Amino acid sequence: MGLLTDELRARIGETAVYTAPEPVGRAAIRYYAMAVGDDNPLYTDAEAAHHAGYRDVIAPPTWVTETNQYMSGVRNHEGYMGHSWGIEVPNSRLVRGGNSYTFDNPVYPEDIITATWEIVDATERTTSKGQDMLIVTSQATYTNHHGALIGTNTETLIWTALS
Repeated sequence: MGLLTDELRARIGETAVYTAPEPVGRAAIRYYAMAVGDDNPLYTDAEAAHHAGYRDVIAPPTWVTETNQYMSGVRNHEGYMGHSWGIEVPNSRLVRGGNSYTFDNPVYPEDIITATWEIVDATERTTSKGQDMLIVTSQATYTNHHGALIGTNTETLIWTALS
């Protein structure tokens, strides 16, 4: 096995912190709900949200995981402007191994969200076909401007050797 280098192993525990440049806003919540096809009135109707015990409209839970909202910079060569660890593994193919979410508190229009990403693990295995496989797990923790936990996203990335 050789995909898990000492350099990558040393990055376990590395963090990246992104804070949104402005509050969430009602329009962003409404647009996201429309884009994902969710017509729940909690996302668009303040009266319905109040009736349900919220102080205002709330964002759909997965809204907070759209990390491009925290970015202010230049898009990469693929047009992406979001979180990336910039891990390069020569002669391999990258696939997403999945995400696991927890949602603890709602997101309100006035919230300013901070995403704190951390590389929590990097391991190497062998596939059933005998290929080296690198598995990197990272976790994003989302908080609002009061420090309240909004939720977490545990993400798994998998690189498989091409030869």
